[in-house]
Amino acid sequence: MATLDDLRAVAASLPGSEERATTGGAAWFVRNKLYAWECHPWPSIPDDMRAIVAWELVVGVKVADSDDALALREMEPQVFLRSTTRWGEPKIAFRMAGIDSEHFAELVTEAWRVQAPKYLRRLYDESIEAE
Repeated sequence: MATLDDLRAVAASLPGSEERATTGGAAWFVRNKLYAWECHPWPSIPDDMRAIVAWELVVGVKVADSDDALALREMEPQVFLRSTTRWGEPKIAFRMAGIDSEHFAELVTEAWRVQAPKYLRRLYDESIEAE
């Protein structure tokens, strides 16, 4: 089961990433753009999804487009939530208890890529190639 500490570790490896405390919990930004966050059971979330978010750790991440979010939901509907709030689309929220650790790291990294400027993506790619 992935934890917020796992998210912190992945985020720490991404250039320009920073964690901030928000009213909804922890959130991660790159160049002031949100890319991952701890979900909070806001009243605007549908009741069934709000119950999940209130009961267990759920994280949201940015995705490249709505088709990516739909594909993830269809691939693993027991892990990826149908919807949360409408703000910040496209995004996907998932249950940390159900996510595979490798897939989790990939989702966080891709969310960072969606928001990161080109020079930071290039810096990250160069660091991966050097390994």
